[in-house]
Amino acid sequence: MTKSRRTIDTNVKEFENFFQGWLVRQEHYLEDLRSAMQTCDASDDDLRDLIARVLAHYLQYFEEKSRIANHDVSLVFSPPWFSSFERSFFWIAGFNLGLTFRVVDLSVEDMNKEQVEMMERLKAETKAEERELENELAMIQESVAAPPIVEVARRGENWLADGKYDKMESAFETLKEQLEVVVANADMLRSRVAERVVEILTPVQNVRFLAAVTDLQLKIRTRGWQLDSHRGDKGR
Repeated sequence: MTKSRRTIDTNVKEFENFFQGWLVRQEHYLEDLRSAMQTCDASDDDLRDLIARVLAHYLQYFEEKSRIANHDVSLVFSPPWFSSFERSFFWIAGFNLGLTFRVVDLSVEDMNKEQVEMMERLKAETKAEERELENELAMIQESVAAPPIVEVARRGENWLADGKYDKMESAFETLKEQLEVVVANADMLRSRVAERVVEILTPVQNVRFLAAVTDLQLKIRTRGWQLDSHRGDKGR
């Protein structure tokens, strides 16, 4: 095993260990959110404090994910720490933003007219930004089939000759950097949308929304690993 491969494997193991601890904390936050929903005398300040801690928890995931992407960006496009079922909900290496608005619609049924209008504007703005990122990703994917990568392979030329290896290395490094930027921008959009949703909703509404989001993610994860385990048993 090469040194770079060992480094990537070590980073993956470290991230998976972090993620397992992160999931445990996520379950605890779900309990806190449910408790807050049932507590009639919780003040807005107490709810805002809980909301801030939950958002910080999600931000921690994005920060750790950014570190693993810097080591090998391909990992976050098909992360081994997620089941295939979980990955079916993905958009650019993370959960589809459409889920956020779907959860808002299902968990917050008491928005006033102004809130509804603000949420609709946010949806439209988000879709526009999603299209821009999708176009950027498509352009990067198209560049993989462009010179100098394909040209060298098509001609069957020796990659080590006449500096061609250096050109290939440079091309792949550029591709890696471009993908890292798209993933980072997609995660920034996810974080920004979450923050905007929280700004639109009241503290009580936010607690319901965050509880629903957290519950959905944990249920998707549980179902995903059940399906993968079932497939594994059938394959034996």
